Amino acid sequence: MILPQPLQQLVNAFERLPGIGPKSASRLAFYLLRDSSNMGQELSDALDGFRDKLAFCEECFNITVAEKKLCEVCSDEARDRRIICIVEDALDVLSLERTAGYKGKYHVLHGALSPIEGVGPDDLKIRPLYARLEDGEVEEIILATNPSMEGDATALYLSQQLAQYDIRVTRIARGLPIGGDLEYADQNTLLRALSGRQEMD
Repeated sequence: MILPQPLQQLVNAFERLPGIGPKSASRLAFYLLRDSSNMGQELSDALDGFRDKLAFCEECFNITVAEKKLCEVCSDEARDRRIICIVEDALDVLSLERTAGYKGKYHVLHGALSPIEGVGPDDLKIRPLYARLEDGEVEEIILATNPSMEGDATALYLSQQLAQYDIRVTRIARGLPIGGDLEYADQNTLLRALSGRQEMD
């Protein structure tokens, strides 16, 4: 079926989004076409210039509103400045904040080390991290990079670089999910769960 050009353009735009294939893109476009609640206009308004309305926090490099120098976390005086959790992406901050269990600060690297893709330490927000450590206020760094080859390489690199500071460096635990069965866990997950075992209280 040949779609009218404006509709095809919308389908093509949706297809370029991660996780959206041709069928999902078509469904979304036709949903907006049939929708009577003006959702299409709301979506258009939200997308219009949204990148210009956002910026990166000058302290942790999380996403913030363009008029603000600091993000909500960095500007919150109640947050514990002695702990910094290092993540790869701003989306990771959102995931950790949803737990409501972490009360420290963050530092967003904007990627992970990947020699194959030509991403080295100078391509990430690593140098600004060292500047944050100069005042001696930070007592612990939590490495919360993804459990991937690139994430592990980044965590290893950072732990070696941070050895020069008098700071506790930890890595988030990995292993079996709550409610998961051993028989369905892959070998790497089981090995990490075994190596990360803890004392029973």
